Amino acid sequence: MGNIVIIAALVIVVIAAIVSSSKHFKGEGGCCGGGGCVKSERKKLDGAVVAKKEITIDGMHCKNCKAAVENAINKLDGAVAKVDLKRGVAIVSLDREVSNDVLRGAVIDAGYACLGIREV
Repeated sequence: MGNIVIIAALVIVVIAAIVSSSKHFKGEGGCCGGGGCVKSERKKLDGAVVAKKEITIDGMHCKNCKAAVENAINKLDGAVAKVDLKRGVAIVSLDREVSNDVLRGAVIDAGYACLGIREV
């Protein structure tokens, strides 16, 4: 009888892990936000867009990751980011010159790897 209870408990744990993992890989889980939901802060540029850059980012898995990267880049003067989680990129609109090193630093400080930056 004790073995049946242990096996049933293990089956429940495995099912819960599978459901959680499937949500995580679809970008629906709270994997990186401690179970909560990090919100993207809305920001508008002060001036007209003078440049756009695409940053390729590694390590983003969910909406919390997306929001963390957008918020990190949006804290920079003259930059507004929109992250495409499926493509693993952030499209950054700029109303002034912002160096690639500054953009790379914001992504790294947010906890992600910056694989490349290009003008679009």
